[in-house]
Amino acid sequence: MAKKEIKIALSLTGLIVGIVLIPIILLDYLIRLENKNLGTNNKDQLTTTSTKTDNLKLQADRQEDLFVTVKNRGQVICGINGNLPGFSLRDENDNYSGLDVDICRAIAVALFDDPEKVIFLQVATTDRFTALATDKVDILSRNTTRTLTRDSIQNVDFLPVVFYDGQGIMTRKNTRINSIEDLEGKSICVANGTTGELNLADKMKQLEMAYQPVHFLNERTSFEGYQMDKCHAITDDKSQLLARKSNFDNPDDHKILSVTLSKEPLAPAIAQGNPRWRNALTWITYSLVMAEELGINSQNLEQHLQNSNPEVQRFLGVTGNLGQSLGLSPDFAARVIKQVGNYGEIYDRNIGAPFNLDRGVNDLWTQGGLMYAHPFR
Repeated sequence: MAKKEIKIALSLTGLIVGIVLIPIILLDYLIRLENKNLGTNNKDQLTTTSTKTDNLKLQADRQEDLFVTVKNRGQVICGINGNLPGFSLRDENDNYSGLDVDICRAIAVALFDDPEKVIFLQVATTDRFTALATDKVDILSRNTTRTLTRDSIQNVDFLPVVFYDGQGIMTRKNTRINSIEDLEGKSICVANGTTGELNLADKMKQLEMAYQPVHFLNERTSFEGYQMDKCHAITDDKSQLLARKSNFDNPDDHKILSVTLSKEPLAPAIAQGNPRWRNALTWITYSLVMAEELGINSQNLEQHLQNSNPEVQRFLGVTGNLGQSLGLSPDFAARVIKQVGNYGEIYDRNIGAPFNLDRGVNDLWTQGGLMYAHPFR
């Protein structure tokens, strides 16, 4: 009996020891497994971090390269419409003029002290963002509306708005079309790939009106179609309707309806991922508006260079070195004003005087408009 009891006691002892040790062994195994996983994750994290660092370095190289490439090239490649009076138009001597053109000239002056250091490249409506993405142009200054989708999906960065517009409708005076409601069942010419195409569809759906959109490849062919009586009316930015109408054989035979279909803030754009290039161009654009706010123009610049106002001295580069952090000379704004003018001069020269178009919302904020420069400090 004693031997049997001893065997039973030993068995019970082994069982108890096993019960105690198994959780300990299992816990130890789990800890080792977790440590192993953590090690793997850390390696993955280190690899991911390394990859991100490499990507950031490549991005930084590109950012540096675009600014430096333009500077080394000695010219800015500017994508424009090229066929839009008031914004960008080429004359019989191959000289370009217009608000969008002057924005590019202002950039050339700030960078190279020469408004002629620009290569103007005409780009179609459907190709404009591709031209940026493929580095065919350094900047797109082409009556382009800033929208959420374009800002995010098209991978572009917009500069400050240079013209606040709105979409309108033009038709012939000899028709009975006096309002958008009169376009029920009528045909309307519209350019593909524009915000106008979508705005028109939205408005007609909102009004529960049937209409016939007549699509064209771009704005130029759209207006040609309208003049060839392929539609009852045409829709586009109001500034463009006014500008195109001025070149018709009989401009007085056409009228722009009072309706405004949308907001169209027109702004230059560059490819995303170039903060140094974006910063320089942003503040060059702001300098045009700031000059007008301070009452400085191409005619009185020399007088203001002697102005004792600290803000004026700082802005014109008489004191301080604001342009240095942008890679520009301290007097970049003074250069731009002298050779291109302030925003008001650019507007009046290209749009106000030729088309007798009041500033409206494109006036300074102090005059009830929307033009507003950020502080130069």
